[in-house]
Amino acid sequence: MTASASHRIGRDSPTALAMVHDAVTALASPCGTGIAIEGTGSLPSAFAATDLAVASVGTAGLALADLLEAMNAGARQIAVDRRLASFWFASSLRPKGWTPPSPWDPIAGDYACVDGWIKLHTNVPAHRVAALRVLGCAADREAVAHAVDAWFAEELETAVVEAGGCAARMCTSAEWTASEPGRSVACEPLIAWETASATQPWTISAVDVARPLAGLRVLDLTRVLAGPVATRLLAALGADVLRIDPPDWDEPGLIPEVMAGKRGARLNLRGHAGSAALQRLMRSCDVLVHGYRPSALEGLGFGAARRAEINPRMVEVSLDAYGWNGPWSQRRGFDSLVQMSCGIAEAGMRHYGRDRPTPLPVQALDHATGYLMAAAALSALARRLRTGEVLRARLSLARTAVLLMNYAAYDETELTPETAADLDPADEGTFWGSAQRLKPPLSVEGVDLRPTLPAMPLGAHEAVWAA
Repeated sequence: MTASASHRIGRDSPTALAMVHDAVTALASPCGTGIAIEGTGSLPSAFAATDLAVASVGTAGLALADLLEAMNAGARQIAVDRRLASFWFASSLRPKGWTPPSPWDPIAGDYACVDGWIKLHTNVPAHRVAALRVLGCAADREAVAHAVDAWFAEELETAVVEAGGCAARMCTSAEWTASEPGRSVACEPLIAWETASATQPWTISAVDVARPLAGLRVLDLTRVLAGPVATRLLAALGADVLRIDPPDWDEPGLIPEVMAGKRGARLNLRGHAGSAALQRLMRSCDVLVHGYRPSALEGLGFGAARRAEINPRMVEVSLDAYGWNGPWSQRRGFDSLVQMSCGIAEAGMRHYGRDRPTPLPVQALDHATGYLMAAAALSALARRLRTGEVLRARLSLARTAVLLMNYAAYDETELTPETAADLDPADEGTFWGSAQRLKPPLSVEGVDLRPTLPAMPLGAHEAVWAA
């Protein structure tokens, strides 16, 4: 892979391109097209968060260009805008006259223990119940803080996790890299590949460069937040993305952000009817993207062997929080928890001289991993088109953190504030009201990356393909 910036951006450009190189070398198909990096400035962070944004978005662009070459659509110029990539890693939607609810539960957050800090992640009702049961207190932030104050951080983390909740104590990077979970994650590739099957090479009759995934079906079994970011990009590329959620699941603070271009249905996968419906969808899909922990799909009757039996042509991209090997491979986790575990929040605290955990200014692990997941899907489709080999890719938030933590921040030049010129002039008539989106941070010559469908609530559609 070769990469070249359209112009030098101080010392930032080499860093971004080094991260692009690290990410691209993990792809299944070679990406020989160059990438131009435009704009200046960085997110305030102890690590090169904007460079991670550029690298992950750019890697998706390179994988798309490679797929277009495999489709005989010719070479394409690629560019990534640093400012827009940074802004998208926070949010892309700008509502007009309405405000999405907060994505955070009132109890969620950082709490001081006897010997350090712990983050309780309580956005999921069952996780909140588990944490409160362990603490033995009311669902009141002051009461929770008082209860946490009597615990040692590691003991509380263990108790909450064993009770079925989500928590992470703040560790230093040295503590994380010396731990068994940290060592396990560090040994994993950024994208772990395996061959699921081999069939006849995929053939296409015509390519719509503007929407190169038009006609492809993507089954989306993901939730907060990396997986939905991945499938949002695949939807923007023209794929028919159908997201499946349980009957009682909701993410009201995030759905307007991540559902652009997609349709969504609800199925009870523990019931016969829901399981049969998922099997029908899986049998005719091209790409499966899921965020189930290892063995979770097996528990629903859709283990790896069964998935290959149902659809041997299906490309698969999967995600978990703490890696696919080691003692924490089954642990529930989210971006904010991984930042606490791996030392990012502690490094931020020291970097800015603060007295409490200081995470990244955006959920960069989620967003970056989402773009890398999309890149993996595109790269696997290119391989299937060229050779007929059907691949599975596995990624994790913790492994993306390893990539980021290899690159400390050295230039904290502020990003120029957002202006109206950064917004797509088209109105997106979401279910909740009118809105605009930021212009895409990625441009690939000839490709239209604007969503074709407005964001809608979960479960707004039937569990069937559009066509």
